[in-house]
Amino acid sequence: MDDKRRISLERANELHEEIEDYLAFKDEFMRETSEIRDVISEKHKEELIEYFGATREEWDDWHWQLKNRISSVSLLSRFIRLTDDQYRMFEEVSGKYRWATTPYYLSLMDYEDMSYPINLMALPCAAENDPRGELDPMSEEYTNPAPCITRRYPNRLIINVTSSCAVFCRHCQRRRKIGECDRIESEENINAAIEYIRNCREIRDVLITGGDPLMLPDEMLENIIGKVRAIGHVEMIRIGTRLPVTMPQRITPQLCDMLKQYHPLYMNIQFNHPGELTREAVKACGMLADAGIPLGNQMVFLKGVNNDKYVVQMLNEGLLKARVRPYYIFHPKQVTGTGHFQITVEEGLRIMKYLRGHTSGLAIPQYILNAPGGLGKIPLLPEYIRESDSEHIVLTTWEDKEVEIIY
Repeated sequence: MDDKRRISLERANELHEEIEDYLAFKDEFMRETSEIRDVISEKHKEELIEYFGATREEWDDWHWQLKNRISSVSLLSRFIRLTDDQYRMFEEVSGKYRWATTPYYLSLMDYEDMSYPINLMALPCAAENDPRGELDPMSEEYTNPAPCITRRYPNRLIINVTSSCAVFCRHCQRRRKIGECDRIESEENINAAIEYIRNCREIRDVLITGGDPLMLPDEMLENIIGKVRAIGHVEMIRIGTRLPVTMPQRITPQLCDMLKQYHPLYMNIQFNHPGELTREAVKACGMLADAGIPLGNQMVFLKGVNNDKYVVQMLNEGLLKARVRPYYIFHPKQVTGTGHFQITVEEGLRIMKYLRGHTSGLAIPQYILNAPGGLGKIPLLPEYIRESDSEHIVLTTWEDKEVEIIY
C-alpha cells in the first residue's frame, strides 16, 4: 500500500470514529420512533377519532381539526394523565395564557411524560407563572407605522393578518396578542396596510404572518396575497406558518393550486424537533414543494426540546429529506412566561460549531438573535479566528485544528 492510500485510510477511520456517536443516537431515535412512537401515535389517533365520533376522512379535514381543538383541562385529562397538582396548574396558567392543541398534534404527545418535547411546546407548565421577561421584547408595538405592519428594515416588512393559530405554542413571541378568541384583522386594517406598502416604493419583500396566515380561508388569504402581488415594486412574498407541523391537513391541493399562481412566493415553517417530522408533515411539505414554493425552516432553540447537537443535526438532515431548507435557528426571545426555554448563547454556539463539519452545509442554518427594541436580527457565529494581521491569519477548523495562512 502506498503512502497516499495509507494516509487516506487513516483519515477515513478518524472521520468514521468522529460520527459513530451520532449514528448510534440516530439509530436509537429511529428505532424508538418506528417501534414505539409511531405505534403510540396511531393508537392515540384511533382513541381521539373514537372519542369524537369521527371518521378517518374527517380526521384528514383541517376544518374538523380546528373545530375539535382541545383547549380545556377537563377534556385534555381524558387523554393525558394529569396529577391533581398538574390539573390545578393547568387551570391557573389557562387564566393567564390561552392554550389549545389540534387532535393531530395531541396524538404526537406522550400521555405519560409531560417532559416530552412535543408536550413542552404545546401544553402549559408552572414555569409560565414566572413574571420575568417582557410581553413585547422586540418592541413590535413601536415599529408599526400602519395597521398590521411591523417594519424594522429599509426594504422589507411584515403584515400580521391574524392572531389565530392551530396550536398556541408555549414559546410564542406574540402571546400578548393571542387573546381569548381567534381574531382576524379587519378588511379596513388590511387594506390600510396594503396601501402603506403601495406608497413605499422601497419595499420589495413582504412577509405575511400572524398568528398563522394559513388559518384564513383560501379566498381571504388569496385576496391579501393578490393585492400585495399587484403592487409593482413588491418583488417577493413570504408566508410564515407552523401549520404544516401542527395541522398538516391544512395543506390541500386547492391551497397549493392557489399559492402557485403568485410566484415568487416563499414559505418559512417552524419545525423544532425531529418528532414533528411525521409522514403527514412530510407529505404536506412535499405538496408545497411540488407547487414550486421554496421552503425554509426557522427553528427556535428551546431548552428541553432541541438544545442538543444530535437532535439539531437529525432535525436538519430530516428537513432536507422533506425538501425544507434549514434557514434560521433563533435564540429564544425573553418573552414573559417563556424563561424555562432559555439557553445561553454559548450553548447555542457550541451546537452550531458542532454542525460545521458533521453535516452538509445545506443543513446548517444561521444562528440568529433578535436585538431588543426591534433593532433587527444579529447573526451569531462561532469564533474561528485565533489571530490575524496584515501578513498572516491563524484559524481553527471544525475539529479545532490550528492552521495558518500567509498572505
